[in-house]
Amino acid sequence: MRDISRRTILMTGAAGAALSLLPRNALALVGETETYGLSSFGELKYAPNFKHFDYVNPNAPKGGTLAIQIKQTTGNQNFDTFNTLNVFVLRGDGAAGMTSTFDSLMAGSGDEPDALYGLVAKSVRISEDKLTYRFILRPEARFHDGSKLTAKDAAFSLNILKTKGHPVFNQLLTQMASAEAEADDVLLVRFTPQRSRDIHLIVGGMPIFSERYWQGKDFEASTLEAPLGSGPYKVGRFEVGRFIEFDRVPDYWAKDLPVNVGQNNFEHVRYEYFRDRTVAFEAFKNGTLNYNEEYTSRIWSTGYDFPAVREGKVKKEEISNDAPSTIQGWYFNTRRDAFKDPRIREAIGLAFDFEWTNANIMFGLFRRTTSFFENSDMKAVGKPSPEELALLEPFRGTLPASVFGDPVLPPVSDGSGQDRRLLRRADELLREAGCKREGGALKLPNGQPFRIEFLDFQPSLQPHTQPFQANLKRLGIDATSRIVDAAQYQRRMDEYDFDMASRNLVGSSTPGDSLRIVYGSAAGKRPGSQNLAGIDNPAVDALIETIGNAKSRQELNVACRALDRVLRSGHYWVPMWYRASEWLAYWDQFSRPETKPRLSSGAPGTWWYDAEKAKRIGRG
Repeated sequence: MRDISRRTILMTGAAGAALSLLPRNALALVGETETYGLSSFGELKYAPNFKHFDYVNPNAPKGGTLAIQIKQTTGNQNFDTFNTLNVFVLRGDGAAGMTSTFDSLMAGSGDEPDALYGLVAKSVRISEDKLTYRFILRPEARFHDGSKLTAKDAAFSLNILKTKGHPVFNQLLTQMASAEAEADDVLLVRFTPQRSRDIHLIVGGMPIFSERYWQGKDFEASTLEAPLGSGPYKVGRFEVGRFIEFDRVPDYWAKDLPVNVGQNNFEHVRYEYFRDRTVAFEAFKNGTLNYNEEYTSRIWSTGYDFPAVREGKVKKEEISNDAPSTIQGWYFNTRRDAFKDPRIREAIGLAFDFEWTNANIMFGLFRRTTSFFENSDMKAVGKPSPEELALLEPFRGTLPASVFGDPVLPPVSDGSGQDRRLLRRADELLREAGCKREGGALKLPNGQPFRIEFLDFQPSLQPHTQPFQANLKRLGIDATSRIVDAAQYQRRMDEYDFDMASRNLVGSSTPGDSLRIVYGSAAGKRPGSQNLAGIDNPAVDALIETIGNAKSRQELNVACRALDRVLRSGHYWVPMWYRASEWLAYWDQFSRPETKPRLSSGAPGTWWYDAEKAKRIGRG
């Protein structure tokens, strides 16, 4: 869930000298410790007096327009359309880019996987038991209309997101017991005794709304009135379902804070909407879009041979990064009877021939995803370690034996597209699960024909899905695709009205509470969650809690490997593919810092419009 400007943050400056200027009730209490930044394990790269992040150009000029597509979503956002400017609730299809209009208490660094530095809050005071956090707010914080941003606004925002926000947000705040304003500049947040390791980071990263703006308004309603924000951008022109522009706020109150220096460099950011990837690529070729992160191997391999590329006006490059890979796969809806038996799910997975697909459709550019923590130290390999076994043993009676051996791996085919050995094994598993073949059709144990509908909102995956479906038909399964419009797709996903659907989730270097939303039992019972598969497993829930409370990186890695084993043994998905790099193409009218963030390419959030380059290619 990445915005064009990766939100960064600020530390407190001379906190000690400022104490005498704070109101009496803002003074640190006995047992409290004060800090300018927060992290999962207490480690911060940047010192209290840092001037800017290492990966930015502090002298980057402001100007120009960045024209892009939405590539990752949060809340109720939709890839193909929008009809509301409130992205923080379940209702409606939210517009791209809206998070850049709101500030948060704190924000993160691209060099660190789990650190926050102060933005609206200049410092944090933490009780000895770590159940009470006092965020000390900056007196200069302002909303776009010039009104003061206070602790009342921050408390209002946290409370309304917990009670009325989209499930992505309210489920993350379940361990926040209360949020209240002790003074205009002091936000008091209390956590439950069962608090997880990272709940303070979640609170620090939530958007802040204006309480006054929302008085008398329905927070859960769709709206085309831009909610009052305080961030580096505000909503400019837009046309519902076609485009939305954001204008840089020239007098943005936090523009000179160390965490914002060298960022938010574009005068305008414009998101264009296209329902078809081919049409979108044509828009990039003709310059309607000037930056593109490519995901389609066919286009990456064969599409970038047009005049602007040959003339050097468009650049194409692959940039590696050290972040965990995205987690992409076809997820089973295990709420449906047809997919409750893991043997059936395993059999279906055997019908997908990745080796053939990669060679014939994806130009051999991808690797097979095997883990829910791919390309990281959290991935399970080999037999469980003694530390992993200690976490798994309490659930031995309820878990498959495969959890306690080598981790489950997807099959490796002969590359023919219809590996007979794998299809025979799939047929055996289906029969073991009680399915029966009648002529050319497979019947489920309840006697109903076995039908699977793959749901999607665009046809881009059809070349990959159709050979998969052809193998399923060889097993007697009536497998089809249904492509619906983006709004209907989102509604059906929110209501879990699907058989199988694909999802690509961003991996985290420091997983924590967010895992409950994706794999937790409670989330799977609530509409709109990211637990598409409907995973309902006490071992998974317990391991997520262990992950959320890990006290060190080593403890975290051990618990994640144990969870990885359990999830892989459940066959909740058919894993797809990944690559450990970003494919970028852009019109040569940008410049960028010499150093990139450790955990990403830095594009385009740290880039800037270069007027001289634009002039050279005729786009000045």
